[in-house]
Amino acid sequence: MRATAKARHQSVDVDGIEIFYREAGTPDLPCLLLLHGFPSSSHCFRRVLAPLSEVSRVVAPDLPGFGFSSAPKIGDYEYTFANLADTMERFLERIGVEEFFVYLHDFGAPVGYHLAMRRPERVLGLVVQNGNAHDDGLGEQWDGARDYWADPTEENRARLPEWLNFEGTRGQYLDGLPERLRILHPPETWHLDWERMSRPGDLDVQFQLFRDYGAHVARFGDLAEYHRTHQPPCLLLWGRHDAFFDLAEIMGYARDLDRIEMHVYDAGHYLLETHADESAAAIAAFVADVSGA
Repeated sequence: MRATAKARHQSVDVDGIEIFYREAGTPDLPCLLLLHGFPSSSHCFRRVLAPLSEVSRVVAPDLPGFGFSSAPKIGDYEYTFANLADTMERFLERIGVEEFFVYLHDFGAPVGYHLAMRRPERVLGLVVQNGNAHDDGLGEQWDGARDYWADPTEENRARLPEWLNFEGTRGQYLDGLPERLRILHPPETWHLDWERMSRPGDLDVQFQLFRDYGAHVARFGDLAEYHRTHQPPCLLLWGRHDAFFDLAEIMGYARDLDRIEMHVYDAGHYLLETHADESAAAIAAFVADVSGA
């Protein structure tokens, strides 16, 4: 393996917030910014960094409150997706990135869309992996969340399912999967996530971001307009057994984007845990094609 293909694990100070990130590849290649979701971190990208370094400078940060990045308490940091995007903008400045492809997964999707819509010219292409941007993907499993976002009372909060616990963390990986896929998931993933989430105050952070996800949902019309107006090239990778985002979501992207390639896998919400090789090959081909490599 080339030395530059090996993952480098580093941290950088961004306005007093320590951002941990994994990186592979060289700065002369197009940047691919990998944004993780809840409850994970850049750890979920560990198997795709080396193959993607063939065609890109791969950068996978841990968002504030996740993984090995700082997790300031509520009151010391504004936990909204807009502010996470602010931090990511300054992070990109610190490491010398101007243009980039962006990988959108779960909570990473609202962060990435804030970046894309602020300066569309910076975004070379979208890689969407089980990241929601349309009502199509939010089935009846989101009814309780919608009620809470519309009226955030204690009564409506009490109706929400319990997910900010160890069982809920494991469920992010395993819920909805047939047994043939459940046995492919390594348990250290959710154990690491739960260990990081168990930091003092971090469960409050995660609930605050869940509350702000309602603001992301309210922007779906704006996201569709961004797609229609700017037409970023898009690669969509989807685990069809996702218990959280319905498969119908993929057609929302197809409605508005002219240049879109879609792959649906026999997988769940955390596609890369079971289909890292297939996903890396598709992403590398997409990046090479769009960038003319």
